[in-house]
Amino acid sequence: MLTKKNTRAAWIAVLALATAAAWPREASADTVLRIGMTAADIPRTLGQPDQGFEGNRFTGLTMYDALTGWDLSSAEKASVVIPGLATEWKVDDADKTKWVFKLRPGVTFHDGSPFNADAVVWNVEKVLKQDAPQFDASQVGVTASRMPTLASARKIDDMTVELTTKEPDSFLPINLTNLFMASPAKWQHFYDKAEGADAKAKSQAAWTAFAKDAAGTGPWKMASFTPRERLELVKNASYWDKARVPKVDKMVLLPMPEANARTAALLSGQVDWVEAPAPDALPELKQRGFKLYANEQPHVWPWQFSRVEGSPWNDIRVRKAANLCVDREGLKDGLLAGLMVPATGTFEPGHPWRGKPSFEIKYDKAAAQKLMQEAGFGPNKKLTVKTQTSASGSGQMQPLPMNEYLQQALAECYFDVQLDVIEWNTLFTNWRRGAKDPSANGSHATNVTYAAMDPFFALVRFLQSGMAPPVSNNWGFINNPKFDELVKKARQTFDPAARDAALAELHAASVDDAAFLYVAHDVGPRAMSPKVTGVVQPKSWFIDFSLVSMK
Repeated sequence: MLTKKNTRAAWIAVLALATAAAWPREASADTVLRIGMTAADIPRTLGQPDQGFEGNRFTGLTMYDALTGWDLSSAEKASVVIPGLATEWKVDDADKTKWVFKLRPGVTFHDGSPFNADAVVWNVEKVLKQDAPQFDASQVGVTASRMPTLASARKIDDMTVELTTKEPDSFLPINLTNLFMASPAKWQHFYDKAEGADAKAKSQAAWTAFAKDAAGTGPWKMASFTPRERLELVKNASYWDKARVPKVDKMVLLPMPEANARTAALLSGQVDWVEAPAPDALPELKQRGFKLYANEQPHVWPWQFSRVEGSPWNDIRVRKAANLCVDREGLKDGLLAGLMVPATGTFEPGHPWRGKPSFEIKYDKAAAQKLMQEAGFGPNKKLTVKTQTSASGSGQMQPLPMNEYLQQALAECYFDVQLDVIEWNTLFTNWRRGAKDPSANGSHATNVTYAAMDPFFALVRFLQSGMAPPVSNNWGFINNPKFDELVKKARQTFDPAARDAALAELHAASVDDAAFLYVAHDVGPRAMSPKVTGVVQPKSWFIDFSLVSMK
């Protein structure tokens, strides 16, 4: 008798054979690395990617650099911010809204034009200055929401810029890892050739052309691009960091949103590397000599609750009950084949920002049922909650099976969970619109995973009331004066130890408030051919493809 698990494994094997027959093979003397992404489309290529941090991973950090970057060189140490296109920076002692950044000399864009202070100002203004010719509203949402205090940039000299924030903000150097530097000269070339009724139309045409023939300063250059099908990148042999000149000639990125299809493509030899392989297929992958990589990431797989008027999650007893009703170890050992870390908050014990929450997130169904009964619910009176999620995408892990697991688990604690399943990039766009927007489809929660690499991404953009849409990602419109007070304290504290203490206090307060349904931390599972060598799986959402070789 076939079980559901081995029926699925058999289907993957059949799909692998079909995939092998259907897809053309690469014919080239160059070394080529082919990757199956979880995204349903190629992330935007014009300098500010969409598709969440999967976009940054594949079309941001590959073709572009930012003033600051992430150290992705170790699988053991935490990934920290390091110099990128800026070699050093300092906040003004007298005015902590002003920062001076010294730029890296000798860097050129892929089109040969120089990187300098003018280029930095131009890239800041592409997302902040609405009357700038290069301003592109489509890039604002994925950029400004990640660095909401940045106000302006000013050239001091060719290799020095001053950045000004709206208020003192010790997080700015971390936030700037998300502002990628596109070539102003390349864009101007397209603008000068563009047709349009006015400057705005010409600007949009220039960005459309730029996306098809992009130029950054990164270790990879665009070779060819077919939307929804593939992006081919080639190594930038003249990259400024010689240690990170890619070791393969070409990298091909292929959208494959369905886990079984990705796994089948790997088994059939059509790709060399897949993100998030189907957990059921792990034994076969290991048996056939494929390599598996995983490492705990600063990442959370949550439900983010709506706190608007009338939301069922406004009752803290209900929020706590949901957190106590999920058997995370069962999810880990069963559905996900060990590929997760149970979440008891955004940060786990041992992290400097963990703090000392008094609410212990664990599996305690009896306690959860008691809280629900106190809130007026029971076996004959279920609480209906609707959650918006996706079927794939970025760090979403295995979103549909995981949400179905939660649906069954919470049913035992008198919840009636309804799922609104939409495409990943649409879900991500809706995330910035908020629970009050029609795009939420009446959902009481959203299931968008989030990075926890820095204070703003991990805590501030969700907990501070001023980060509600359209400013940033406080999707549920949380409005807690204590959170706001602690955010201000952390943001305006420039001593690292004191700032860590303030962040730990903020995190503990959020756990005690059961601000989210905390479920899992991703481990970034990847499966790849034994031909792929030199892989370093860091403790990060990102990975450095430059280090990878092909036998």
